[in-house]
Amino acid sequence: MTINLILSIPYMNHHLKKVLLASFVAMLGGMPALALAQGHAGHTDHSGHPDHSPHAGHAPEKEGHVKHDARDPDAYSGSYVRNAGQFSLPPYDALLMSDTHNFGSIEFDRFEYVRAQGKEWGAYEGEAWYGNTYDRIVLKAEGEAAGGKLEHAETQLLWRHAAFAFWDTELGVRFDHDEGAPNREWLAFGIKGLAPYWFEVDATAYVGPSGRTALGLSVEYDILLTQKLYLRPEVEVNLYGKNDERRGIGSGLADVTTGLRLKYEITRQFVPYLGVEWSGKFGKTADYAQAANESRRQTRFVAGLSFRF
Repeated sequence: MTINLILSIPYMNHHLKKVLLASFVAMLGGMPALALAQGHAGHTDHSGHPDHSPHAGHAPEKEGHVKHDARDPDAYSGSYVRNAGQFSLPPYDALLMSDTHNFGSIEFDRFEYVRAQGKEWGAYEGEAWYGNTYDRIVLKAEGEAAGGKLEHAETQLLWRHAAFAFWDTELGVRFDHDEGAPNREWLAFGIKGLAPYWFEVDATAYVGPSGRTALGLSVEYDILLTQKLYLRPEVEVNLYGKNDERRGIGSGLADVTTGLRLKYEITRQFVPYLGVEWSGKFGKTADYAQAANESRRQTRFVAGLSFRF
């Protein structure tokens, strides 16, 4: 009756009638098996048969096949595994996660003009690194130049390792150069990272020949005024374990520098700024400065550029 009803529908496309008839016949073809299963459900004991439902813990067994866990994603791969076998890629084409690639960058936080007490000079502070997310070779450099000569330079070659969440350890060497004073070499070990409340911290301990020791600590923080304009206050402290008269450094707290820079982020890679710094020398270091007719306290006005590529 249903077939006659489908054929008698007026204005129906002949092809559509064929599709409906085929679907109806297919449905009728599945009914006997379904009726047989339902008709015997009340008096058939399935307790001795395995559970082949898709939620069972094991896959259905087939002749000549090994029984696997149905939830094992590699059970039906034909013994093929990632990055192995005849379908694996050569090493230079193998797929890698982003944190396994090597990258490199050059970043200058300070590249600036400085003016204080009628004097002018240039200053720089930055680093270059190469490596991956977890291990990098880092070259740190900072210094001051005036009259075409490098008056002070501090250069460090470090291995940086991601030891904790938000924190890296650093291990390497440091080399100091000052005009008219002997050079100094140090072993360096430090930690660098992001402290709670978004304070960027860099703390490094140094050990040199003749029992010299030192500790450097810097902290900085960004205060957003707009999405591109922000203030960056920062503090840098240096301490030394013994006097080094030839370089004008005394034991204990040697110097403290605080600064405030107003930065405008034209792009992430190009950030000009204006700022002011206050620098002071303390203890024996201040005595050495006074003996050399140098100022113990100094206010500096700076203008510069932060950039990276």
